[in-house]
Parts: sequence; structure tokens; C-alpha cells
Amino acid sequence: MSRVKWGREMGRREEKTSASIMRSSFACMLLSLLCFCSGIVRASAPSDDEPINYASAAVHEPIATLQKRIASGTLTLEYDDKHGYLTSLLKELNVSASSQMLVFSKTSFQRHYIFPESPRALYFSDDMYIGWVKGAEMLEIVAMDPEKGPIFYTLPQHRADKPEFTRQTDNCLQCHESGMTEGNPGLLVRSVFPDSDGMPIYSAGTFRISHESLLKERWGGWYVTGTHGAQRHMGNQIVKDKEHPDSFDADKGANVTDLSRLIDVRPYLNPGSDIVALMTLEHQAKAQNLITRASYLARAALRDEAIMDKVLNRPVTPGSPHSESTVSRIKDACEPLVKYMLFTDETKLTARVKGTSDFAAQFQAQGPRDHLGRSLRDYDLKTRLFRYPFSYLIYSEAFDALPTLVREYVLQRVYDILSGKDRSADYAKISAIDREAILEILRETKPNLPLYWKASGPKQ
Repeated sequence: MSRVKWGREMGRREEKTSASIMRSSFACMLLSLLCFCSGIVRASAPSDDEPINYASAAVHEPIATLQKRIASGTLTLEYDDKHGYLTSLLKELNVSASSQMLVFSKTSFQRHYIFPESPRALYFSDDMYIGWVKGAEMLEIVAMDPEKGPIFYTLPQHRADKPEFTRQTDNCLQCHESGMTEGNPGLLVRSVFPDSDGMPIYSAGTFRISHESLLKERWGGWYVTGTHGAQRHMGNQIVKDKEHPDSFDADKGANVTDLSRLIDVRPYLNPGSDIVALMTLEHQAKAQNLITRASYLARAALRDEAIMDKVLNRPVTPGSPHSESTVSRIKDACEPLVKYMLFTDETKLTARVKGTSDFAAQFQAQGPRDHLGRSLRDYDLKTRLFRYPFSYLIYSEAFDALPTLVREYVLQRVYDILSGKDRSADYAKISAIDREAILEILRETKPNLPLYWKASGPKQ
């Protein structure tokens, strides 16, 4: 819904961070570890204030629901000596073991258990992230709350009648609510230059990675299994020359389909670290951060407008136009999300990508699909990540929970772009065939679209 003429969208944000910022983040990571051990709390953050109340308000996400079931005795998490509660938790949360990715950089507060020969395993679904480290004291968990974004938990890895999840605010948010997440609680997917112990060489810089990142900057500190032709990445490699960290031979880490020559894979739920799962995670994490950002910024803008209306004694009636300041802030909140959901700055693939697990098949099977069998979850993996370049997170609870003004703005902008009304340079690269396909898929699979979405197809 547009109440005034909207201006041009924000420019693309640079994802590569400088070495100086990364050195600061290293200090932040150490502080995070210190806080976990000593109980030091972070200073009050804007997210703790009205109307967000991140740290104090009740949450409504899968772990909160699961804990209630455990406490009431209607659910028993099974424990096994090899993986603790991991297998049972994945099953209860419907997170597939095929989503397994292995990261050996020491970028977790349980870093003293993580080495290149003993990587951390990560598993994820649309709204859950679970980390397991061999021999570690706890599982690391992130659950996506529709209104508050990522909620961080740990679960002790020892047998108990009623295991209890502990919500981590101060500990995890030292890094997960920082400049690297644009000041809001968020997710981090990073590529680093790891040394022989898995410690990032921060003086060399790191990369925050998403579908916009060049492949050559992705997956430093991660294991990667799958084929990708002549394209190269930073995965499966340890930096041996700290003075020249970017001098490693990327060919040695390319097109690896068997990790058993690098590590002992027997402790893990499956033997790989699927490249398609990694690429999907990267898209999803930043999309969720942008949804959280849009929600936070818009709710703060509406709060401030209400305060000013009261201070200035301005009459407000249903349908009253918003102030220019509020309109500008809503636009600032929404435009980056619109661009990202449409993959406008996606790095193009130059060769076919193929994973080593059932992840791609299981992900695509979730649908939903239109009458022609098309889904926003369909992969391309030849020239781009998805066959139809629009984010499946439009189906997420977080998108539906956006403030009404934000959700309506995004849907209007998306419709204008897909219908051909907006022919600006950022969106001109979307072909007429893709625009029409996305429109048709959304019309059939996304409930409660505005009536104008039922209009004719895109203009040629």
C-alpha cells in the first residue's frame, strides 16, 4: 500500500567486511565466550525496548513449544551416547539430517572442541538451526520467532528426565546483534581464512556470505561436498602461510565428493557437507535477517509516529496518511528485502552444481506447487540457485507476521516489478518468462494476496 510517491530504492550493500572490522569481531567473539562463562551481560540494546522487547517478551517459536511439551510430560526426548539429544531433536523438529553441513572454523563459543579434524555439524530447516559438536557439552540452537527473529538456545548434552533448553540472550547476541547483523538480532554465515587449528586469520579479513557472494569468497573454514565444474571456492582448505593467506591452492578443495580422505566421517549423521545445502542456507540466512530488519525498523517508525502525533496533538483517523518521515523509514526497511527476495544481485553460476546427499530432493518435495507442478523451491543449479528467482520465504510465518504496512508495501512492490510496471534497471534483468511464472506460482500458492494480484499477467 502506497500513501505517497516512493523514491528510488537503496543501493546494494557491500558484503565483504574489512580486516579492521573483523579484528573487532574477533574481540567480540572472545567476549561472547567470556560472557558465557562468567555471566557478564550485554548492555541494553534497541531491540530490548518497546515495541520489540526482544529479551523480555514471550516468544512463539518451535523450541518454546517443544519445551512446554517436555515439561508437561507429553514428549520425551531420546538420548543416545553417540549424539546425545541430536537425533531425537531433529526428528521432533522435522529437520532433515541431509541438511548437514560441516564447519571447522572456531566461530562458536564451543570452539575448544572444534578443529579441522573434528568440525561442527549444522542442520537446518526453514525456521530452525541446530549445531552439534563431537564431545561438546551442549547443542547450539536457533529458532526463528515470527516477530522477534532468531531466538538462541543451548541444550545440555547429558541424560535427564526432562531436559531443559536455556535461552541465550547476552551470550550469543554479543556477535549476533552487532554491526555484522546491522544491529539487530540476526544470523551469521561467514567465510574465513582458517589456520591449522581452525582459528580464523582475522587480519586477512572475512566474508559474510549470501547468494550475492562470489563463489571464490565462499566457504572458507567449511567442508564442501559436491561438484561445481571449473568454479572455485575457499572450502576444504587450511591456510599454511599466514603471511599470504590467500595463496592456497583452490584446486585441491574443488569438486570433493568424499570427505573420508580429509576427516573421519563416522561420528556424523551422514558423510558429507552438501554444497546445495550450503547455498540454500546462505540465501535463507540473509533473507531472514532482512525480514527481521524490516519488521524492527517499521515497528519503531510507527511507534515514533504515534509518539509525535500525541506530542503535537495531531488528529489521527482511520486512513490518515503517514508522515513523510514514516513513509521514508518504511521504504528504507522494505526495499532491501524486495531486492533480495527477487535475487537481483545473485552471483551467476558458470557450471552445474550437484550435491552429495538427498537434501535437494527433500527440499524441493516440500512445495507448495501450482497446477503445472511449479514451485519456488525448484532448483536450477546451472546458472543460478533457483529455477524461479523469488524467495520461498514469502511462505514463512515471519513474512506473514510483518507489520501490515510493511507486508502490503512489499507485496505491492513485488507485483509492480513482476507485472512490468516497474522497469527500473535493477529489475530489468528479470525475464518476462520468469516474471510471468513467479506471478502465476504465487497466485496459486500464496494465500491472502491482495485482489490486484488477480489482474492480468506481466506486460511484455
